[in-house]
Amino acid sequence: MAQQMLYPALVSTKWLAESIQAGNLGPDLRVIDVSWYSPGTRDARKEYMECHVPGASFFDIEECRDKASPYEIMLPSEAHFANYVGQLGISNSTHVVVYDVDQLGSLFAPRVWWMFRVFGHHTVSVLNGGFQNWLKEGHPVTSEPSNLEPATFNATLDPSLLKTYEQMMENLKSKRFQMVDSRAKGRYLGSGHIPGCLNMPFMEFLTEEGFEKSPEEIQAMFKAKKVDLTQPLIATCHKGVTACHIALAAYLCGKADVAIYDGSWSEWFRRAPTETCVSLCRSKKD
Repeated sequence: MAQQMLYPALVSTKWLAESIQAGNLGPDLRVIDVSWYSPGTRDARKEYMECHVPGASFFDIEECRDKASPYEIMLPSEAHFANYVGQLGISNSTHVVVYDVDQLGSLFAPRVWWMFRVFGHHTVSVLNGGFQNWLKEGHPVTSEPSNLEPATFNATLDPSLLKTYEQMMENLKSKRFQMVDSRAKGRYLGSGHIPGCLNMPFMEFLTEEGFEKSPEEIQAMFKAKKVDLTQPLIATCHKGVTACHIALAAYLCGKADVAIYDGSWSEWFRRAPTETCVSLCRSKKD
């Protein structure tokens, strides 16, 4: 695997707290809360308004997606993404720090980290440990709204970081890309999965405290699964969210080119021929 200089994918809670205290938030550094819950459960925006990292704005995944797609949380267009993040005061020169409030430490943050990267913005980092550790360590929070000056953001899709259904079908024949599914083992086996797709549950890349494991630990995990990080790799899951944990984990090991199958199992289950689904997906035709 060619060594390359990569922008830090993680920032610590201590670094962010010190940056805020030093008054560094502004056009060059923006923080966004990207928490999301299934409709009808919890209200992520309301919770953000009640308590968030000082200076953070709210990134609404429901608003920054392809609403015309029949599948969940699919990527928006370049223009949609550019306009949305521009309204959050983010330009192409902004360092963006993303976090969510999930008890695991991070759930949706790697997805938005990948979204910025797939649209050509590489100065983006995940808050290691997430909001739960921010609170646990006693860093300041606020309910104050963030009044941000809109900025101009130019988005250019990087197709190398994105895979479509058609490309996944082609890969079944060519086998050019390794495939890793990040869902929990029970869902991978019970709901079904794409033939040849290995299983690496995303939760296993996180410590019990919610921090990312070390690159050495992550490399050992990939090696144990016989995933070669020098070769092309696609990550998939249920709806293209936790697959981004695979991309982040590989990035921490120096591999920046993991592609995400955006439609993931929610699309494959509905579109693929029954014989290209492993396990219980035969029931999809019932």
